Amino acid sequence: MDYLIVYAHPNPASFNAAIRKTVEETLHSKGKTYHTVDLYELNFDPVLKPQDFQAIMSGKVLDDVKQQQSLVKEADTLVFIHPIWWYSMPAILKGYIDRVFSYGFAYKEEGDEIKPLLTDKKVIIINTMGEDEDSCNKRGMCDSLRMTIGGIFEFCGMKVLKHKFFFAVPYVSDEDRRKMLEEVKLIF
Repeated sequence: MDYLIVYAHPNPASFNAAIRKTVEETLHSKGKTYHTVDLYELNFDPVLKPQDFQAIMSGKVLDDVKQQQSLVKEADTLVFIHPIWWYSMPAILKGYIDRVFSYGFAYKEEGDEIKPLLTDKKVIIINTMGEDEDSCNKRGMCDSLRMTIGGIFEFCGMKVLKHKFFFAVPYVSDEDRRKMLEEVKLIF
């Protein structure tokens, strides 16, 4: 599969949903294969539990995690679409990363070193936020988000191709949002 889209927004009428639809339509129009995981629709359990650790320690993973890891393995490029809430990703997505990008799948230890295991994967991150671009950059939050969110995937050996922010989404005009969706198409 060319792309795995991991989508994290609970509102089906959100601008994130419009981004998702635009990504899917763009990939389809280019003949690319893709699969979308809507974490809220899936009702993905984001809580890392003792059972997760027990499974990992025995060289296994729980079934819901195994299914998601299989999708990650199949994809050449992962696309993460989510809002920035409280200068971070939604909790459901953080839990997805905690559980799916687990030890033995996304990284392992070799001696005193951590070895990334997803070095054949690429990543595109698309975020929306309420803050305007100037404020985000002046306070260093955009750089911080790029380092923390992108750093997760880089830690696993993945190459971040693009980290695109769409700013002040609730406050801009419909025309501005249409232009943003045109920018989404250009990423692919």
